[in-house]
Amino acid sequence: MPIRVALISTYELGRQPVHLASPASRIRKAGHEVRTLDLAVESWDDELVDWADVVGFSTPMHTALRLATVAAERVRRRRSEIPIVAYGLYAAVAGSGGPFTRAIAGEYEEQLLEWVTSVEEGSPSAGTTTFRGRSAFIEPDRVGLPGLEHYARLEHGSRRVLVGSVEASHGCKHKCRHCPLPTVYEGRFRIVPPRIVLADIERLVRAGAEHITFGDADFFNGPRHSVRIVEEVNRRWPQLTFDATIKVEHLKRHARDLPTLSETGCLFIVSAFEILNDRILGILHKGHTARDAAQAVHSVRAAGLEIRPTWLPFTPWTSLQDVADVFDFIVLHDLVDLTDPVQLSIRLLVPARSLLADQPAFLAHRGDYDRTAATYMWNSPDPSVERLAAELARIAERGRCASGRETFIQMRKAVLEAVGDDLGKAEALPQGATVGRPRLTEPWFC
Repeated sequence: MPIRVALISTYELGRQPVHLASPASRIRKAGHEVRTLDLAVESWDDELVDWADVVGFSTPMHTALRLATVAAERVRRRRSEIPIVAYGLYAAVAGSGGPFTRAIAGEYEEQLLEWVTSVEEGSPSAGTTTFRGRSAFIEPDRVGLPGLEHYARLEHGSRRVLVGSVEASHGCKHKCRHCPLPTVYEGRFRIVPPRIVLADIERLVRAGAEHITFGDADFFNGPRHSVRIVEEVNRRWPQLTFDATIKVEHLKRHARDLPTLSETGCLFIVSAFEILNDRILGILHKGHTARDAAQAVHSVRAAGLEIRPTWLPFTPWTSLQDVADVFDFIVLHDLVDLTDPVQLSIRLLVPARSLLADQPAFLAHRGDYDRTAATYMWNSPDPSVERLAAELARIAERGRCASGRETFIQMRKAVLEAVGDDLGKAEALPQGATVGRPRLTEPWFC
């Protein structure tokens, strides 16, 4: 007898959620019924909960996990005995217990189907599993998902178009200590076969997408694989543009491939710069230095691309000058209009199982674990850094409807005041290209 499965997403960065489409495809092919709900753009549906035999929550991000936990508690209050599963990158952080019967991290699709089958057989297991093995990939099934018009758009000059998101790989071969991926994949990554990626892109193009975001943790984990895919995409759909996320370390190592990305339609690259203090970058095990970050800006622009840095200014080791250095770097390299203000207020998250949690450098600052926030608490030893972090967060929140440049100026004034520097410097911004740079309409943050 088919099982009725409700798959719910809470947040996927303004993207149509592939982590609904992918498991839906596998579960439907096994003969079960699937309905999906994306709470980022759709309203809560009690009728869906009443219909379902099983409820699954996608947890690919920290924010998604926190929202999913609240939503799962709502399901549990309505139907106390229904099996509820968390699946995805942060599922191991959620764990079983609380509102979740089961948690499946890593390459979850086959494990999720097995668990649904166990529900059908009347013996659903509890507990937490992290699956790192290889599994067969199948095409995502986007039937029933909200249309692309409900998600972030690409803005580039006068162009404002629909965006589709795909994944060409899972996992990551690096072990940055603050990243959730190493706790799940342990330095492994899985290549999605090109035919699967291309079929998914074709489906998105038919749905109106004119730009593709490659949602891989790092598009250059397998550079030959990724280059072959974008070359074929450009051959089939020469009008398509795209963006991707690539580590500073890989931008340096594979700089020769950047012109190919530009030639095949890439508009910009997202890259995690984090901070410009080499000691902190070493603690985080980022694999690059502040000098490498500057070289990345040069290499990407030399290839005819833009770079959109992401930042992690506030850590237990951050000084006021470290924050000022980030703002100075942004100004020096004409990145003001390529930096989402929310990035400049980000604090380090250290969830359960984080590689950073038991590092000596962090243990000196580690407080209690906050299950609601899903992170170990910490405070800077310098109260002035804590005050600045709170002020920048307030400015970023107030500036959500203002221009990024105006918000940046306000934030920089707060930083200059904190370090005792000339506030007039905040207005002295480079007169580079400030209008029409490519961006997505929803800023990235975890």
